[in-house]
Amino acid sequence: MIQILDRTKNNVVGIKVAGVLHDDDYKEFVPVVDAAIKESGVIRILWLFDGFHGWDPKAMWDDFKFGVQHYTSIERVAVVGQNFGEKLLAKIYRPFTKAKVRYFDQSELVAAWQWLEETA
Repeated sequence: MIQILDRTKNNVVGIKVAGVLHDDDYKEFVPVVDAAIKESGVIRILWLFDGFHGWDPKAMWDDFKFGVQHYTSIERVAVVGQNFGEKLLAKIYRPFTKAKVRYFDQSELVAAWQWLEETA
């Protein structure tokens, strides 16, 4: 399941991820990301993992395509999670993007938003 977070605005997109991701989830959030890129040029994303259990095969392909298509359009990624697997996802994600990627524990959610919202 994907949920666009209320704090999403301008060049910062917040996405809550729970359960198993499916193709329909990508159809929901990718247009939001694309619209933010069209408006701002480059964006920052917060991934809030809450009970994430992976991808189905089609969604795994969608995730790969998302990474390729948005390789240069994302400048910062905050991965907010609560377990070792989600922390590991942040490390695995780094070689597939030009973005700065940081992991935050769920107790550091406010700091993650602040890092994304700060100006250069």
